[in-house]
Order: sequence, then structure tokens, then C-alpha cells
Amino acid sequence: MTDSWSTFGTDLHLEVRGPRLRQGLTDALREAARTGRLAPGTRLPSSRSLAADLGIARNTVADAYAELVAEGWLTARQGSGTRVARRSVPRRTAPGTARTRPARGRPAYNLLPGSPDLASFPRAEWLKAARRALDAAPHEAFGYGDPRGRVELRTVLADYLARARGVHADPERIVICSGFVHGLMLMGKVLRQRRVREVAVESYGLDEHRNVLTEAGLRIPALPFDELGTEPAALGEGGLRGVGAVLMTPAHQFPVGMPLHPDRRTAVVDWARRTGGLILEDDYDGEFRYDRRPVGALQGLDPERVVHMGTASKSLAPGLRLAWMVLPQGLVGEVLAAKGGVEWASSSLDQLTLAEFIASGAYDRHVRGMRLRYRRRRDHLVRQLAEHAPKIRVSGIAAGLHAVLELPPGTEQSAVRAAAWHGLAVEPMGRFRHTDAPPRGDALVVGYATPPDSAWSGALDALCRSLA
Repeated sequence: MTDSWSTFGTDLHLEVRGPRLRQGLTDALREAARTGRLAPGTRLPSSRSLAADLGIARNTVADAYAELVAEGWLTARQGSGTRVARRSVPRRTAPGTARTRPARGRPAYNLLPGSPDLASFPRAEWLKAARRALDAAPHEAFGYGDPRGRVELRTVLADYLARARGVHADPERIVICSGFVHGLMLMGKVLRQRRVREVAVESYGLDEHRNVLTEAGLRIPALPFDELGTEPAALGEGGLRGVGAVLMTPAHQFPVGMPLHPDRRTAVVDWARRTGGLILEDDYDGEFRYDRRPVGALQGLDPERVVHMGTASKSLAPGLRLAWMVLPQGLVGEVLAAKGGVEWASSSLDQLTLAEFIASGAYDRHVRGMRLRYRRRRDHLVRQLAEHAPKIRVSGIAAGLHAVLELPPGTEQSAVRAAAWHGLAVEPMGRFRHTDAPPRGDALVVGYATPPDSAWSGALDALCRSLA
């Protein structure tokens, strides 16, 4: 006999073989528990329910259960029903597979740049916003949406970006995407269709972003860099004569950590106006500043020549997968065509929740609170390094979520190894250098936002010991 059951509490295909029903049922249950198809702790159907599903006598099921309880495969307690016992089952190794050494453990402390303190995500306020958004959501919000994104979020973002970042925004010119990289992929496709062949990038930045552009078929020459930041004067000269767009982080250059000098902000916008080029503005860490006046978005200087790109990844969490582009009017249709006919990248409910979160004032309160928290961490980092590693100069800390620790020449890799020995994950400055750019001095790029409060002191102590 072969049969299967699907019943209350558990949905499992169970094969019962052979003419002896009790033995076949016992063997099938034992095999399911042994192989893990019935996970430890799984509650089994009552003997009455399983007997009805299989069309056999209840006593047959009860006897099979009793035998497996006696063998230790199942447990039976009053009020808890019959469950698969929790057992230590050795992991099986495929025949002929050699045993290997276990992988090295992960670092005890994560000081990599680029991530906020995820433990501080405002769960309670986000849940309240999600409930309000869900209650108010129109029925059509559960269907295939506008490729621009939910109008509720675009409307709220237009007001917020104008107020907080000096962006000239209109809801019809905002397109929601699932992250900065997604937006950059869309822009790479649009630029290629416009017959742009080269997008200039900063000498130091994320290779993930450079890779997106090269995968779109674009060349990525590096702009010069000095103590005032990225130098746009070279655009239109020499090897940069064919550039049709520029990717920049003007509010807080990543990873060096300085704003673009005002004269150079004006110069790059003048270049775009003169040549018809585009500026792709990565508003990296634009909301987190500590010792300086706010630096407005570059887009405010010329909304028709700058694509402003922002994200909730640093202010809230990267797992939300919510970002936005504020586009020149002439680009909206091309970006939507590149994205597709419907919204497929970002959840409508998450968009509605973020819209409610911003509109209620919770977003502003959260950013202000995190700004204070990160500033305290930064100050703690600077004090501890001054005391325990006084030869290390700290820079790039007027804003953002990371610091640059300048090292003696030739010590960058040894500093990374020392940090790893002390259980720290850090990045060397050289990791971010464009292959065609001249090297700057040796340094570590240390993110001070990521560790939760419970781990921050330990991480800072380990960092000081590694640099002492």
C-alpha cells in the first residue's frame, strides 16, 4: 500500500508502503524524522485525524506513535500533543567528500564603512507607520504599480528633499528604485542609449559603482583629486574630452570624507551647461553632518543638468531597498522606459510605509537622534585614538558615518593585518582607488556606525590596540 496525508497542523507527503499498515506507517514516520523532513519540534496530527486521512483504524496510528515514542523519535505530553523529538543527528557527508578544515570565524567587530547601526532601526515607529499606511492604502496599491513608484511617497519626498536638502523636486520627476545601484543601472542604460561613451568618476570611490557603469558599456576615466576634493577643471581636456556625464559624491566624498569645494561645485555645473553633460549626484551621507553647516544638494544649482540620487540605506537600513532619483524633465520618460512598464523593484507597502513615516515626522526625529548618536561615537573614537595612538591623524569626520585614519607611509597592509588579528574588519584606503588614479597616503577607512552599542567599546579598544 502507498498513501499520503495532508492534515491539520502539518502538511507533509508521507509514503506508507507494504501490506502491514502499522509497520509501514511506523517506518515512514521514523524515516521522515531521521532525515529531517519532519523537523524536531514539529507537532503531528492527532491519531484520529491521521487515521481519517489515511483511511485506517485509529488504533493503528496510536500504536505507531507509541512505538516511536518508546524509541525516542517522538515525544507525547498532555496538552502538547505528539511531536518530533529533538535529537542530535550527525550531518551526513556525501560519499567521497574529503573533510576540510572549518572556515575561519568572522571578525568579532565590524568597522567596515557604508552601513548604519542596524540595531537602532526604529522598529516601533516603523510598525506604527506600516499599520497606518496599510489601513489607508487604496485597493489598487496591491496591484502592479506605476513604474515611477507610489505617488504618496513621491509627493512626501518632494517636500522633504526641498526642505532638508535644497532639492528642486516635483513628484512627477521622482522615480523610486530599489537602491542606489539600481538607479545607477538605469542611468547607465539611458546614457548608452543617448550614445554617451564615457562617465567620469572620482579617483576614490566604490568599485561596485564603477563596475555598474563598465557593465553598461561605459568607459570610466578618473577625475583628478587634491586637498580641495575632486577637480572638475580637467573635464573637456586631454583624455577627458569625450566625457558625457560625471558621477560624484559632492556632499561628503566617499571615502576621503570632504565636501566638494564651492568653486568646484560651480565649475562642474558650468561644464554640464556648456557641454550638455549630466551630473549624477550620489547624495552620500548628506543628512549626517556634525561640525559644519549643511551642504545643500548640487541639484539645487541646476535641476536640468543634475540627477539627484538618494537612499534610505544610511538613514534607516539598506534592507528596506528604497531609494529615489530626482530627474531632469527630459530624462523621466527614458528612465521609465529603462525601468519597465510597472513597478517591480520596490514593495508598494514599503513605499507607503516610508511615506507615512516621513509625513508623520518620525523620519526627522530618527535622523536627528541618530545624528547625535553617531556624533558621540565619532567623538569617542577621536578621544581614544588621541590617547592611545597619538601618531594617527583622523580626518574626514565633519560628516558621514566613517573616519579616515591616516597612517605612516608603507604601513597600510600591515595595519589591516593587525586589525584582523585583533578581530576587526576594516578597509584600507587603497581598496577604493581607481586603477588609473595616483595613490594618496596610506590610511584605514573605519566605519563607526555599524557596531551596536553593546559592542562599540570593545571594538574601539581593539582598534586602539591594533594601532598602538
